[in-house]
Amino acid sequence: MKILRELLFPLAAVVAAFLVGGVLVALVGDSPVRTYELLIGSALTWPDGIGYTLFYATPLIFTGLAVAVAFRCGLLNIGAEGQLYIASFATAWVGIAFAGWPAWLLVPLCFLTAILSGAFWGAIPGVLKARFGAHEVITTIMMNFIAVALASYFTQYHYKPQGDPILETVPIGEGAHIARLGRFIPGFPERIPLNLAFPLALVVCLLVYLFLWRTRWGYEIRATGASPAAAEYGGISTRRQIVLAMSVSGGLAGMVAINEVLGYRYRYYDSFSSGYGFTAIAVALLGRNHPVGVIISSLLFGALLRGGLFVDIFTENVSKDLVQVLQAIIILFVAAEAMFRGPFARLTKRV
Repeated sequence: MKILRELLFPLAAVVAAFLVGGVLVALVGDSPVRTYELLIGSALTWPDGIGYTLFYATPLIFTGLAVAVAFRCGLLNIGAEGQLYIASFATAWVGIAFAGWPAWLLVPLCFLTAILSGAFWGAIPGVLKARFGAHEVITTIMMNFIAVALASYFTQYHYKPQGDPILETVPIGEGAHIARLGRFIPGFPERIPLNLAFPLALVVCLLVYLFLWRTRWGYEIRATGASPAAAEYGGISTRRQIVLAMSVSGGLAGMVAINEVLGYRYRYYDSFSSGYGFTAIAVALLGRNHPVGVIISSLLFGALLRGGLFVDIFTENVSKDLVQVLQAIIILFVAAEAMFRGPFARLTKRV
């Protein structure tokens, strides 16, 4: 019954959000059925629709896991956006500075840079929370601004190609590139940017599950999130768990750089994120802060990002902003879970 409840509540939130979204589409003068056909149908075509849906879902899996780990410790990490920015620039810097190194050495170094730089940026608000009681929502929001500003400054004045009107770094070394899946899948064109970061994201989901539910550290993080006072009484250092959870969260968010820098643009590109760190909050909430749920909700939001382009082009009055509206409504319905408890209780009694 618990599994049924965990599945029904998010599903009900999504269905309710789509119903409300359909009403809004009808109010502006377009057909909800046609709009949703474009929104969902375009994300399921082969190979472009599915390829781009999985590509857009990849950073959401990493950031969704980041937010979920923090949630499990009773923390709200609003700083995944800054963590992925600082990690992307740091990864690009390593790929540029050590461009002559062989791939077998440079790729692991870039991977490690992405994880450690994101973990470092996440650990700062963790330490401020554990040591001084600073609220992580405030500190992580402020750290976002600092991260974006630092990356933009160093790109503009130190690593931008001369004469390039776009705010981006010079390319990383070819040895730092990771392969696109089109190289391995017959009939899947290599022009689609889906790369090895996607299967890596699935592996990371498994590792996060094992970490949270099969290790002592994960148990202590969940215990701290469930009841800090009880955790302290049981001999768990809640301060240590706060720093650990924020560090792991930041490291996961930093892995977005693997997809963005090593597998797609092959450089740091300013303003590359379409709000992955903020959308991750919706991903984690809809996924019930569980790795499997994060995968499913990331695929949903990835499909919405892909389909939003076609809605923008082929409808008269609806723009791709419909995607953001649906995301916001989904968050509202997930947050208002209590409104589904009554109908669910009556349904389970009949069953």
